[in-house]
Amino acid sequence: MGRFTNPRDLYFGEGARHEVKNLKGSRAIIVSGGSSMRRGGFLQDIEADLKSAGFEVAFFEGVESDPSVETVMKGAAAMAEFQPDWIIAVGGGSPIDAAKAMWIKYEYPETTFEQMCVVFGLPELRQKAHFCAISSTSGTATEVTAFSIITDYSKGIKYPIADFEITPDVAIVDPELTYTMPAKLCSHTGMDALTHCVEAYVSTVASMYTDGNALHGIREIAEWLPKSYKGDKEARQHMHDAQCIAGIAFSSGLLGIVHSMAHKTGAAFSGGHIIHGCANAMYLGKVIQFNAKDARAAERYAFVAKEVLHLEGNTNEELVAALVQFIRDINDKLDIPQAIKNYGEGGTKSETSIIDEAEFLEKLPTIAANAIDDACTGSNPRKPTQEEMEQLLKCVYYDLPVEF
Repeated sequence: MGRFTNPRDLYFGEGARHEVKNLKGSRAIIVSGGSSMRRGGFLQDIEADLKSAGFEVAFFEGVESDPSVETVMKGAAAMAEFQPDWIIAVGGGSPIDAAKAMWIKYEYPETTFEQMCVVFGLPELRQKAHFCAISSTSGTATEVTAFSIITDYSKGIKYPIADFEITPDVAIVDPELTYTMPAKLCSHTGMDALTHCVEAYVSTVASMYTDGNALHGIREIAEWLPKSYKGDKEARQHMHDAQCIAGIAFSSGLLGIVHSMAHKTGAAFSGGHIIHGCANAMYLGKVIQFNAKDARAAERYAFVAKEVLHLEGNTNEELVAALVQFIRDINDKLDIPQAIKNYGEGGTKSETSIIDEAEFLEKLPTIAANAIDDACTGSNPRKPTQEEMEQLLKCVYYDLPVEF
């Protein structure tokens, strides 16, 4: 038996953020990240619309990139004091993910972070508040998903919280919030969205209900992401919708070991973070090569290459190779490094990586074990052994072909 779960309502198009004025309640807390949403006037718009609907409004601002367990606990404490009946999360994946975890702690104060991370193990939410997510980046699609990624900095590990309970009640996909998005953020989040589509399509729990969204998402992203990277307004609109349908695909279709490795390498090294979307972009081609040893996965990758992207090739093997090259080409167009050895500060291309080779090799066995245990590994087409995961991670560090 499968399951397909989405928000109850999804509003999209320019100005969709103003739909918050139709929410019913008395107290709303707005959770946001840095200052961009305030500088753009979007927080003020949402606050004014909520107040016009009779809400008392509070703010929890300043959620960092890769939100921490500590930030989650602080936000939950603010909610406990204010007692909202609506949580409005505004921004990129970080504030929305953080707000989801805050929501759990607010509703169930005795719940520990470790309990939150039990896959599909949450108690029933909506006892105190409902949740509205308004996305400002075109990649994570957390506004429609059953996932949240929180970092435990004491362990250097990103943990996925996975449960349909944290699927937002209302999702708002307003492209106006993306028009000033920096090019680098556009490229990283866009490749995150492409990875969502590809992993959802080959996932072992993919279905007709997820395949349509995944395949159309790939088509849209392939056409519009390079244009969006250059700031084209129409392309930004297409990408904001495309990343959302990618989220619909993977929230029910699940993901694979590209995300497993990205979660476990993101905060593991002393030299700095590997940005999530950039990690996905670097790892995706290697994982396709690994997964293509599975006949079903190879058939599906070949279908994407031939029928969706119209790449050249007569056999599944040739089409898989063409798909891998397509991903390398789009990374080049977006100025994304091909491997960790060339990963510079902030995800830029560099001759010298911020991730020290000796530290990478020292931590490799632990990172590989953590990636195998990640929630996303269970739906990957091939289940890697410890040795295979270590080899795969070496391939993504050194940009080596995957031949095992």
